[in-house]
Amino acid sequence: MSSSVPRLVVAAPSSGSGKTTVATGLMAAFAGRGLAVSPHKVGPDYIDPGYHALATGRAGRNLDAYLCGPELVGPLFAHGARGCDLAVVEGVMGLFDGAAGEGELASTAQVAKLLRAPVVLVVDASSQSRSVAALVHGFASWDPEVRVGGVILNKVASDRHEALLREALEAAGVPVFGVLRRTDRVETPSRHLGLVPVAERRGDAVEAVAAMAAQVADGCDLGALMELARGAGALPDAPWDPAGALASAPPPARTPDGPEEAGVRVAVAGGAAFTFSYAEHTELLAAAGAEVVVFDPLREERLPEGTRGLVIGGGFPEVYAAELSANEALRKSVAALAERGAPVAAECAGLLYLCRELDGLPMCGVLDAGARMSERLTLGYRDAVAVGDSVLAVAGTRMRGHEFHRTVVEPGAGAAPAWGVRTPRPRVEGFVQQGVHASYLHTHWAAEPGVARRFVERCRTS
Repeated sequence: MSSSVPRLVVAAPSSGSGKTTVATGLMAAFAGRGLAVSPHKVGPDYIDPGYHALATGRAGRNLDAYLCGPELVGPLFAHGARGCDLAVVEGVMGLFDGAAGEGELASTAQVAKLLRAPVVLVVDASSQSRSVAALVHGFASWDPEVRVGGVILNKVASDRHEALLREALEAAGVPVFGVLRRTDRVETPSRHLGLVPVAERRGDAVEAVAAMAAQVADGCDLGALMELARGAGALPDAPWDPAGALASAPPPARTPDGPEEAGVRVAVAGGAAFTFSYAEHTELLAAAGAEVVVFDPLREERLPEGTRGLVIGGGFPEVYAAELSANEALRKSVAALAERGAPVAAECAGLLYLCRELDGLPMCGVLDAGARMSERLTLGYRDAVAVGDSVLAVAGTRMRGHEFHRTVVEPGAGAAPAWGVRTPRPRVEGFVQQGVHASYLHTHWAAEPGVARRFVERCRTS
């Protein structure tokens, strides 16, 4: 089955050019016209997809050629875009920027080529006029396989400024699909790890997305952009399917005795403190036989009734440390679940929550480790291998992950570490004890779907 969903990739020469404003605005503007819009984000970013979901009413999905491999980009895209009228893909960093030292791997340009999609280049024109043509010409000609269909000019100061920019680009033969003036209407607040997530400011976020949609609709030629999107090439990839992915994964470690127990309940942390997750994780858990129940550790005093396993993804527990600590009943419930050997998978924020304390405030105490905020940003892709057997993987399983935090956990690894990390320097990291697997690494389970099946199997037997 091929995918011919019309699609656009929104890219830029560099970070800070306005990709998120334009991409989110386009998604919301087209959705406001009654189209089913599929939202996507290049790379491991969890925050932008939250705004994309708000704009479209559909799950924001990531396309990461490093974490999942280039071969899964097309199928994952087709899975998310199934049945849609249009897909908008927001790029990451500059158009040709990818994983450090890996050439084009994980760049927006690579994803655009894998998707056979035209690129719309968002250019911050605030400090240039005729030079914009040289900049755009360079990006349009750098890689002949990347089709730059045109530009949207951002932060244009005046009608005179716009006229100069259009004149220069017309001479260069590059279409201008839109012009956005400088404005404070669509500003979204940031802090130590980027934009503040939607879950923390939903009312304000709704207003911000509406403002983005209005600005883009007023300043861009939506009809011409839709025509460009319809020119995307058909994809040969069949859509990714969680059940099919599990069926093609290596055989399970054990053969169940008798019929498998249905509906094993797996609790997944959500709410404002734990907003980082990939939609495919819960889809894989469900396909493996789990009944997935999302709960909010800021509001609920106990785990969902009948919980047999717990998944705690990333987010901002450091921002909500006082509230998480004050919910002593839930902290004790989590500790009791771990104590009886139930599977617990924790990434980054989840790791901090399982520690003894965070910035001096009591946490769950599952791990004999302390966590604190740091001035240093830890950021980057990682190659990792499972050091020993755990509820997620057997020893020797190789996975790729991503770190993104300004915290430190001491010690950084337990007696049985979770991962041996090869990049950027060899080290061991994380904790495996009883049924707990806790680590700073964010991983994408679509790359290794057996992880979800193994986790659910352990939930059945614990």
